[in-house]
Amino acid sequence: MPDPETPDILEPRLWRRDGWTARVVKNEDDDGWAVEMTRDGDPEPALVAPWTMGRDKKNPKPLDQSAFTTWVKTASEVIRRHEHAAHARLHRAFSYVRPDGQRVCASLDIAPDEDDPHAILACIDELTGEDLRTGRVEVGYRLSAAGLEKFLT
Repeated sequence: MPDPETPDILEPRLWRRDGWTARVVKNEDDDGWAVEMTRDGDPEPALVAPWTMGRDKKNPKPLDQSAFTTWVKTASEVIRRHEHAAHARLHRAFSYVRPDGQRVCASLDIAPDEDDPHAILACIDELTGEDLRTGRVEVGYRLSAAGLEKFLT
């Protein structure tokens, strides 16, 4: 959330506004320039991308509202994709029908704790929403109908 107390900065190589900072920096890989987009409170940029040279072909083109808005949108999308990928790595879901016809939905949530890595497996009845069983399992637990039958019995 942007801090309303922080004043906007709108300089040719530095814009700070709406919870984001765009900084034009020398590209260390070549003779060009790059823009770094950092969300307020984050320790490092969410996005670093090439930036356009100015007319003199030596200095960078100054930042403007249109470019800043585009970079904020792009950096926000990068962060959203990283968060989505992290969630997908730590959460799995599986549905199946038990031999008696009961539909079960299982969710596996991994706790990536260095000292005590584990996962929590929860099974619910899809029709009634009743919690059938919740328990701790190994991080490498594989969701399968056979494995869940063992877990539920």
